[in-house]
Amino acid sequence: NDLPYVILGGLTIDTNVQLTINKGCRIHMHADAPITVHGTLRVLGEKWDSTRVIFSGDRLDYPYRDYPASYPGIIFTETSINNEINFAIIKNAYQGIVVTGNGNPGQVTLRETIIDNAYDAALIGINAGIVAENLLVSNCGKSVMLVKGGDYHFTHTTVACFSNNFILHREPALVVTNYIVENNIPMANHLNAVFRNCIFWGEKNGLVDDEVVVLKEGAAMANVTFDQVLWRVTNPPQFSTILGAINEDPQFELIDHAERMYSFRLSDGSPAIDKGVATSLAQDLDGGLRPVGLPDLGAYEKQ
Repeated sequence: NDLPYVILGGLTIDTNVQLTINKGCRIHMHADAPITVHGTLRVLGEKWDSTRVIFSGDRLDYPYRDYPASYPGIIFTETSINNEINFAIIKNAYQGIVVTGNGNPGQVTLRETIIDNAYDAALIGINAGIVAENLLVSNCGKSVMLVKGGDYHFTHTTVACFSNNFILHREPALVVTNYIVENNIPMANHLNAVFRNCIFWGEKNGLVDDEVVVLKEGAAMANVTFDQVLWRVTNPPQFSTILGAINEDPQFELIDHAERMYSFRLSDGSPAIDKGVATSLAQDLDGGLRPVGLPDLGAYEKQ
């Protein structure tokens, strides 16, 4: 982690190969350079700014350093296994993370990770197995798309969608389906998804009425549970079990579009404070401690 890495042309992790990226590494991808994982990727960042692992484009001069779609993103294929990303910042990609799976649980685990300013989508799961804890997805095109079934467990996730000079917020914060259309035919798989203590929010008076959408086709099983969430919806999602939901502004700490300054921590008086259910997560996205009692919703605990 003493010098940055600049990747031209792409980085491929072959099957039966494990790449470990240690704390504090900075990975700068060229415009044509994806990271493709057929084996295993382990990102071992830690909570301090200097010890987080950063993935971004290789143009750091103004204004290019703020452009989305600066590089393709990180792609996990269906042969990849036991992947984990801890305390990472993935910013300015075309697609932040894409996971193609075979329905098995735990293919990719994201802990204390930020995906920001991805042009097309932040996180795509295609019949994948994804665990996300203390995940922040901010100001991306399609944000989180989990399609064609799979196994998903999201705990203390914040998905915040606001338009900026580069990306117009016109897609839901979360789309979950048990199918995908191939050659005009819906292809369905079993779906199991749990969203616990999460926030799914987008700007008011925008182009999206429902920030959370769940769709189902065919006879394939679809179990989708929302357990204590805050969201902006006009119509609650179909085909879902809703154990607790708040439809109020989360009152984020700072939203300044003109200066491109955002803090998705909670302000005093936020309706998301102390509204979660107890989980095994002892820390938040900042590495701060969560209480023994009722935690806050979203990736950040009000300290």
